[in-house]
Amino acid sequence: MKRFLLASASVLVMAGSNGAATAADLSRPPPPFVTKAPYFAPYYNWTGFYAGINGGWGWGSSNWSALPGSFDINGGLFGGQLGYNWQFGQFVVGLEGDGDWSDIRGSSGVFMCGVAACKTKNDFLATGRGRVGYAIDRWMPYLTGGLAIGNIRTVVAPGIIGTDQTKAGWTLGGGVEFALVGNWTAKAEYLYVNLGKLNCGIACGALVTDNVSFTTNLVRAGVNYRF
Repeated sequence: MKRFLLASASVLVMAGSNGAATAADLSRPPPPFVTKAPYFAPYYNWTGFYAGINGGWGWGSSNWSALPGSFDINGGLFGGQLGYNWQFGQFVVGLEGDGDWSDIRGSSGVFMCGVAACKTKNDFLATGRGRVGYAIDRWMPYLTGGLAIGNIRTVVAPGIIGTDQTKAGWTLGGGVEFALVGNWTAKAEYLYVNLGKLNCGIACGALVTDNVSFTTNLVRAGVNYRF
């Protein structure tokens, strides 16, 4: 009888402890549901040095004042550029210099100059410009303008150069640049270029001072690598 009572007491104690443990387990809150924080890609930063290549097409006009005559000019160009950008918030300011080989040329038509067609040609074109852009993450539209330097070459007869001078003028335009992959960007831009006038006088076949002007519109595409 004594053994029976002891055994019964032991069973009751064990049952009580198991019940308490179960109640304690039920009172605990479940472990929190762990989730990953959403990933936000950082905005593209345009600050830094870059270098690249460009190519495109130019068209415009040349005017010979003394003869007189005005005619269309056009042709391709290809070269490279260097620059640096500083970004402040979404605004980007920068400096860019470029130099292109150019084959922009045109002629008046036979005998306008008295002996043969008057011809105007540009062999090289370089610019030093400021740029002001507005960054929309990986897109950056911009305005640009500054100094333009190039030669104006005149011809008054086949194979005979009237004169060839390097002139300084101005340029103004705009474009858009887009970040590709890694450090590569691509751009497309329009520039208006005015190299002023070349005074060639008798060398251009006239007996009085002859001012030859050169203005052109440029559409170029380019690729840059940012360092």
